[in-house]
Amino acid sequence: MTDQHYASKLRYIESKRLRLVAATNGLISEDLKGGQTLGIALGVEVPGNWPPELYDRPAMEFASRQLQDSTQMGWSFWYLVKRLSSTDELLGICGFKGRPDGAGSVEIGYSILSQFRSCGFASEAVSRLVYWAFGHAIVQEVCAETLPHLRQSIRVLEKNGFLLTGRGSERGVVRFAIQRSGLD
Repeated sequence: MTDQHYASKLRYIESKRLRLVAATNGLISEDLKGGQTLGIALGVEVPGNWPPELYDRPAMEFASRQLQDSTQMGWSFWYLVKRLSSTDELLGICGFKGRPDGAGSVEIGYSILSQFRSCGFASEAVSRLVYWAFGHAIVQEVCAETLPHLRQSIRVLEKNGFLLTGRGSERGVVRFAIQRSGLD
């Protein structure tokens, strides 16, 4: 498949500074081969310290298995591409841990390469994906879990209207959420 044909089949979300590209099995396969191969598939520069924290080989393999079900498209992760006037650059991943559950809750996560942190990219990506999620009638809540000492991560959530709801699913983790009803 040519690069141009491959790129025409990708699902994008645009924001002010970012292009979010929905993961596919094809992209994950290229990612597992290395940053240079992924860069060719996406048509972007990939920094040498790729992948970002939390998105190691086991996480990618999980996403690949998840995306074998075509209804998971968009409910997995999205590659974050910094749009530049010259060459675009990959800077992180943001996404969901799967389709919404029976109560309409979906969990979001994100990780940005160290050199791009504290620039608002995670907040911008989370904002766009929360908006995308609430565009689906089934979604009643977007939640996230983090460690209480990760102030930058918590700040991303707070900037996007998430409120602390209590303990997370694992020991020492806290949970934040934004409700559809809270958007009115």
